[in-house]
Amino acid sequence: MARNKHPEETVERILDEAFRLFMKKGYEHTSIQDIISGLGGLSKGAIYHHFKSKDDILMAVSDRMTAESNRMLAAIRDRRDLNGREKLKKIFKESIIRPVQDEIFTVAPNFHDNPKLLFSLLHDTIDNVAPNYILPIIRQGIADGSIEAAYPEQLAELILLAANVWMNPMIFDSSVEETRRKFMVFARMLQGFGLDIVDDELLNRLKELTMIYQNSRAGS
Repeated sequence: MARNKHPEETVERILDEAFRLFMKKGYEHTSIQDIISGLGGLSKGAIYHHFKSKDDILMAVSDRMTAESNRMLAAIRDRRDLNGREKLKKIFKESIIRPVQDEIFTVAPNFHDNPKLLFSLLHDTIDNVAPNYILPIIRQGIADGSIEAAYPEQLAELILLAANVWMNPMIFDSSVEETRRKFMVFARMLQGFGLDIVDDELLNRLKELTMIYQNSRAGS
């Protein structure tokens, strides 16, 4: 049998098809055979050459989804022209304004059908994003006087869980009005920590994304 001269392309094809199916059918309802059927002649052996199991494919899909976001977070974290508070504000703006969010909310992953994908999101939030990106910024803000926080580790986790999970309409199937109310509570919570870093531009963008998600769900 001829050797695969382009293994990276094969891996990308597998991940593309797996991502499409996970979003459409849910991880639990997608089989390895489903992935094979969408790959036009790729064998089961070829898939298992690159991935030991469907769980491994899920982890690779999740890693690819978060890689771009992590690059953006690192770039903002490492800037020297912004203080800690300004960096947090920049992160919120860049995270939600990115055009790729339209695609994500249009694809409309149903986290009720993707418990492992949801767990992957939670795991990445607590074990990666909070300690490696948000916490260093909060510590910088404490040092430069722009942020006051007695418990920076817990604040980093709280901010991310509220923003990425509690306010995420793809997890709780929130309406536009429910999203607006959650945002207002989130904004007041941040203000209580002296962080006036979200504004109407972010609120309007979050409402727009919620509407995209709801319209996608209604049409599916």
